[in-house]
Parts: sequence; C-alpha cells; structure tokens
Amino acid sequence: MTPMSKPASTAEPAPTAAPAVRVAGLRRSYGSTVVLDNLDLTVADGEFVCLLGRSGCGKTTLLRTLAGLDKADRGTVDVPERVAVVFQEPRLLPWKRVGFNVRYGLPHNRESVARAQAALAEVGLDKHADAWPKSLSGGQAQRVALARALVREPQLLLLDEPFASLDALTRITMQGLIRDLAERHGAAAVLVTHDVDEAILLGHRVLVMEGGAFTHEVDTSEAGRSHRGSAPYEALRRDLLKHLGVEEL
Repeated sequence: MTPMSKPASTAEPAPTAAPAVRVAGLRRSYGSTVVLDNLDLTVADGEFVCLLGRSGCGKTTLLRTLAGLDKADRGTVDVPERVAVVFQEPRLLPWKRVGFNVRYGLPHNRESVARAQAALAEVGLDKHADAWPKSLSGGQAQRVALARALVREPQLLLLDEPFASLDALTRITMQGLIRDLAERHGAAAVLVTHDVDEAILLGHRVLVMEGGAFTHEVDTSEAGRSHRGSAPYEALRRDLLKHLGVEEL
C-alpha cells in the first residue's frame, strides 16, 4: 500500500469546526477483495471534501457506508443525524410531479409544500413544481434531486458523481450551484469524482484513493479560487495527476 503523503502548502487551512464525520479503522471487503482498507477520515462541519480516484478504488463504497447504505466489516463511522445523498442519476419518481418528488418522505402538510417550493427556488426551478419528471432536461432533473436533498436541511451532503451524465456546459453550471448551496446551508459535503478540475474547484480538501486507501491529501481551499491556468492552480493539478498515475502530455 502506498503511504499517505501530504505536500507542504501555503493555502488557507480547511475549516476547523467540530467534526461532522469521523471514521476510524474502516474496513470493507467483498469475499476476498478488500475494498476499504483500515480507513480513517474526519470531515469538519461545513467542510467540502472531494474523493478522487480511478474506478474501483473504493470511493463509492465509502460514500455508501457514510450514507448507511453499506455496512462495514469493522471500524467506526460517526455521521450527523441528517444526511442526504445525490446520486449520479436523479432517481425521480416518474409518476409523481416535481414538487412531490422534492418533498417525498416529509410530512404531508402545508409546511412541507412550502419547504419544497423554497428548495426548488434555490435551484432555479420554482416554476416547475407541477411539471412531470419526463418533461425535464438532464440538468433540470439533477437540480430536482439536489432540491430533494436540500429540503431536509442536511448536516452532511453526500454527492456520488452527480454531474457525470451531464453535458459540459450544464456540468459547469451545476458545479457552481452545488458549491454555492453547500456554503449557504453550512453543510459538510463529500463528493466522489474522477475529475481533477472538479475536485480543485469544489473542495477544501482533496483525498486521492487507490486500492481502498487514501494515498495523497492536499488542501485546495485557495487554489480552487484561482483561475485555471494560474501558477497555483496548475501546480496543484499536476500534483494530483501525478498521484493518480497520469502524466500530462
């Protein structure tokens, strides 16, 4: 296993509030295949952490474990009471209108309707509460999925490659929207991604995963505010690509 490395950095430190997530000694295997290997992870309240790595490195399994959708073989996982997940696919109920999809699982009352409408307004879809899911574009459907997560006022927002199926322009718009909404709501967030630029843009920290372990960690809180092409941004991008085993041409 490659040991964790952490380069020196002059960036601002990640948030230092009390942890929203605390994972210790986490192990998960399927048969003889070890997917998560003795992982430790702390995510501060309000911190945005990106998990970056190749397919099969354990990113999604870790996210599912944090969400309570997968069980660990051993170790401890402490997360807040209110956790919301946004998946790669919107997973909307096609036979229910958008407003119902957003408030699904909430008490059936006027307050829930108002909360759903407010969440839709936050993602720019306040006029779509009565629309059917089949009438939405891919980007709009993913906005609805995000509104469904935010309406629960999560303390922890888990994002499993939510932009993967979107076109490039919609992806850029959604990245900015999620970054702004996570900051506005003050929720801790963990994003699974294959995209180095996305990780730099959104994260306070980026953790590179390989073989079920964290192999590299960098503070991206300042570089993410730099323009792509700037010296700090490109230096960080080269560093992350190197630890992913990718050599730039």
